[in-house]
Amino acid sequence: MKLTIVIVNYNVKSYLHQCLHSVERAIRGMNAQVVVVDNASTDGSVEELSVLFPWVKFIANTENVGFSCANNQAIRETKSDYVLLLNPDTVVGEEVLEACVAFMDCHADAGAVGVKMLKEDGDFAWESRRGVPTLTTSFYKMVGLCSLFPTSRVFGKYYMRYLDENEVNRIEIISGAFMMLRRSALNEVGLLDETFFMYGEDIDLSYRLLKAGYHNYYLPYPIIHYKGESTQKTSFRYVRNFYNAMLIFYDKHFRNHKWMSWLVRMGIYAMGSVEFFWRQYYRFAARVQENDAERYKMLVVGSTEMCHEMEELCRQNQLKCTLLPLNPHEEEEHTLPLGQIAELRACESSNYVVFDTEMFSYSDILSFIEREHLRKDYEHMHLGLYSMASKALVFWSKCFYLHP
Repeated sequence: MKLTIVIVNYNVKSYLHQCLHSVERAIRGMNAQVVVVDNASTDGSVEELSVLFPWVKFIANTENVGFSCANNQAIRETKSDYVLLLNPDTVVGEEVLEACVAFMDCHADAGAVGVKMLKEDGDFAWESRRGVPTLTTSFYKMVGLCSLFPTSRVFGKYYMRYLDENEVNRIEIISGAFMMLRRSALNEVGLLDETFFMYGEDIDLSYRLLKAGYHNYYLPYPIIHYKGESTQKTSFRYVRNFYNAMLIFYDKHFRNHKWMSWLVRMGIYAMGSVEFFWRQYYRFAARVQENDAERYKMLVVGSTEMCHEMEELCRQNQLKCTLLPLNPHEEEEHTLPLGQIAELRACESSNYVVFDTEMFSYSDILSFIEREHLRKDYEHMHLGLYSMASKALVFWSKCFYLHP
């Protein structure tokens, strides 16, 4: 077996469905397998998706054992040259996985590779490439020097923004949202540290690979990451887990630097407290913000059948949409996202463009949203995906369903 793709799921059925749909296309012709480890979801993820994706191996835990432990379960049960840790709230293009495997085959020094992660508006996600959060690097970020001098190789190392996002580069930390690992390297440095329940385990493993003499690489192949939809990012539990993970990392690797470690520890407590109260305010503000009809004004692009379904979904959920049905047999230059861009841009009342994932390739959708984000007059458009198989409309912060 060449590649094992491991996805840990917890109550994000719609995102997982979209992820598996994109992965299914991406592994065609590859010697690959997919394992989903479900951490005791209550949304019917295993029951429903195991029927729709019979080629996926599902491991159903009876309790939430955490991200590290769940990934390790699948890694131990499989044998392959490479292992990809993939978040369920991601969408991959058709060529991404094969390209990453080819790179690993040609670079024996690569312990892990990550990719170019995009937000749902096509903007580049800074966490696609990071430096080791040493005590000094973390201090520069905490006091704002990283933001003031983002392209500095000294002050801006946390996000390594001095590197070209469209070029292959050696980096230090690979995000656990998309982390392709060489199994022989894993056998040498060990699996994910299960002391980390959630967050920080990718930093720890990346750092251990570097210390073992491997290199970690950033590859400019785009994916969408609906950052944080696989976790409850507005909750106290999220804040506690995230900042506790940072403390575990520093205690594990930098405990000998007592003075600087104390400063960073105090900074972590302070930042955690501020973020917790900010997120409580965000939850309150979300309750009084504009309704869904005003928030999700959509241009729907797809087949006639898909547009009919979306029209009914919008009626059921009291949403606004403009339909742009396309004949799948039309000439390529008249289809989206490669053509008819002028017509799409003319829809100024829309702030989301929803693509038919049965009609368009994920690669073309990703190329479109990334390219159009760079247009200064078009940054208001965000991405939505609709699957006729799941009857689910997926946005960054919410899902809507078409009911029978």
